[in-house]
Amino acid sequence: MINVKKRNVIVVGAGPVGLISALALQNKGISCVVIESEEKDYPRAGSRAIYIHGASLKLLEETSKGLGFELAKDGVIWPIKRTLFRGKEVYVRNYGVTNTQDSTKLPHFASLHQHKIEKHIYNACSEAGVEFVWGEPAKDIDITDEGVKLTTASGEIWEADYIIGCDGARSVVREQSGIQFEGPRTNDTFIVVDIEEDENDPMPIERIFHYQHPAMGSRNVMFVPFKGGMRVDLQLLAEDKVEDYGTEESVKEWLPKVMNPKYAERVTWVSSYRFHQVVVDSFTDEKRRILLAGEAAHLFAPFGARGLNSGIPDAVIAVRGIEQAINATSEEERCQAIDAAANERRIAALWNRDGSTTALHHLQGDSLEMNMKRELAASLVSIVPTLGRWLDEGPYGPKFGPPELTTKY
Repeated sequence: MINVKKRNVIVVGAGPVGLISALALQNKGISCVVIESEEKDYPRAGSRAIYIHGASLKLLEETSKGLGFELAKDGVIWPIKRTLFRGKEVYVRNYGVTNTQDSTKLPHFASLHQHKIEKHIYNACSEAGVEFVWGEPAKDIDITDEGVKLTTASGEIWEADYIIGCDGARSVVREQSGIQFEGPRTNDTFIVVDIEEDENDPMPIERIFHYQHPAMGSRNVMFVPFKGGMRVDLQLLAEDKVEDYGTEESVKEWLPKVMNPKYAERVTWVSSYRFHQVVVDSFTDEKRRILLAGEAAHLFAPFGARGLNSGIPDAVIAVRGIEQAINATSEEERCQAIDAAANERRIAALWNRDGSTTALHHLQGDSLEMNMKRELAASLVSIVPTLGRWLDEGPYGPKFGPPELTTKY
């Protein structure tokens, strides 16, 4: 006889968004289980999120008291950002912040690698008693009017009222729910390099962006510090071959042109990306039993750190919607609760996609109009300093929040 296990909610995926979903459910007293296809502590490929917005820290703190402050304390808050155009400094700002500022107030951001972010959230999940199932890929999902049944690759069967799909870009939950991605894939390729800091002789903690770096044949280069290291982003030109810049051997050739040569021997990861700009056509299924979150629901270019920082509110609002649905007194009210959460996050996802698209257009080197705007701004920055700020903020897209949201995250 098959043993069917029942919970209120199944969370598929144990990345940061899945962990936050489970933590929020557990702290609301909603029974849940996290089902992850990989084994515990499995190594993940690729450079990953390193930046948490202040709004995300606030949501994490509201979800689990102390978590937002814990992440902020462990992260780096870089005090200086500067932007250069063809080697000429066009903008600099010194925030004067340190990690030892007011411990009762969350900072406007924290920078630390995703594996550390996940560790903090996982520890909070463990303390809260969240249940995990590791090494069990989701295989089949049966969605009915009454709930969902999930069968894993090994034949385990789980039943629940709802599933939160946090299983990433190749989401099984999304695919089996009949939900589709909409949007383009860009032709721009970026090389992303993670570097371990030299603790005995560290770099200044500064975020630096180079438009058309003179030593890199006019390619854009960005440096973003995180706790224990530095991320270097290199934007390739249309005619570039990835293998000429995106292998460990090629990185060791070009990296000494843009920073201290010693860091060529401190590279911990090299990735190449051609970014999607896609959002699901719906965050929920026809029967209102599925909610998607994180990269299962959207894929953005990384400008403005919109991926994880959109996934965090996806998770929190999905849980709020499910809580309201569980307490609903009619089927209509239940569906309305799920729809409200799904629609809110789709509005935010479309806004974030537009914002990252704006930033991508700002950075692209093949637009004659944008090239002229950047060159003119750089030439006039000494007369009109606000033009330097425009150049500095361009790679991030708009900073104001998406419209029509109950929470501005």
